[in-house]
Amino acid sequence: MSGLLALEREAATNPLDVLEQIVSANEWVFERRSDGEMAAEAPGKWCDYGLYFSWSSEISAMHFSCAFDMKVPPEGRAKLYELLALANEKLWIGHFGLDSDDGMPVFRHSVLLRGAPGASAESLEDMVDIALTECERFFPAFQFVLWGGKAPAEALQAAMLDCVGEA
Repeated sequence: MSGLLALEREAATNPLDVLEQIVSANEWVFERRSDGEMAAEAPGKWCDYGLYFSWSSEISAMHFSCAFDMKVPPEGRAKLYELLALANEKLWIGHFGLDSDDGMPVFRHSVLLRGAPGASAESLEDMVDIALTECERFFPAFQFVLWGGKAPAEALQAAMLDCVGEA
């Protein structure tokens, strides 16, 4: 059986090769650190987002994170954890977390590709697009809690309002 797994691993293409093309096509700054790691920066409406992709050929899985350009002071983390829990209830794919080292909000998602020849460009584009869309959607709620003094539920409700028309 281990021979079959080795053949499976060899047949799977590295999704970072496809992601490199996607990032280049968007003209985002990136660094391919190794066969298993890539970092990029994507501009957003509210801030620039730090994208990090990590590929493990051993388990045919890719971990992806999208970090906000926002530092959360230690005294603001308790309220932010509550906001993260409320925001995660609204997500279908991925989840928000808080990096314990630098206090930066992060959207995370992992993809298992065992048995697949590789990830399609469309699925990888969707993964990045979903992350950026969710980060943009929830960014105001993070700001309302951290700097606006709002309660997490109130901040989330305010951020989720859909504006209609133009002023």
